[in-house]
Amino acid sequence: MNYLIGPYECQIAVTGRLLIPSAFKTQLAPVVTKGFVLKRAVFQNCLELYPLDQWEHLIAKVNSLNRFKKKNNDFIRRFTAGVKFVELDSSGRLLIPKDLIEFSNIKKEVTLSTSVNIIEIWDRSSYEKAIADSRNDFAKLAEEVMGGDEE
Repeated sequence: MNYLIGPYECQIAVTGRLLIPSAFKTQLAPVVTKGFVLKRAVFQNCLELYPLDQWEHLIAKVNSLNRFKKKNNDFIRRFTAGVKFVELDSSGRLLIPKDLIEFSNIKKEVTLSTSVNIIEIWDRSSYEKAIADSRNDFAKLAEEVMGGDEE
């Protein structure tokens, strides 16, 4: 799995169970049996769902940090705060723990948005606001990030 395509809108049950849309389940089929890691996002009040292989690649980088530097220890602690191993149940639902629901301010309406090879899980109104807030800056950001003349 190189990348995912989304977003999709869905609802979360009072119990914290989120039914993954069938289009996502199809895209995730190669990795679903290994499970996922669910964590707080670093820059936004949303959650990030990593296929286990993607998480292992990322956490190897984190684990290579020198833990005798305070800033590295602080980063590791914050980066891994609330990290949970999760699996889809037989109905294709994902149980989102209460602490992560509270962190991301998820109510009932949810947007599942892709970020290349991970899924961001947003409260729908927060997602719409984040997208709207970034519209004016996106052209400038795109030019800075992708518009370089270097080959």
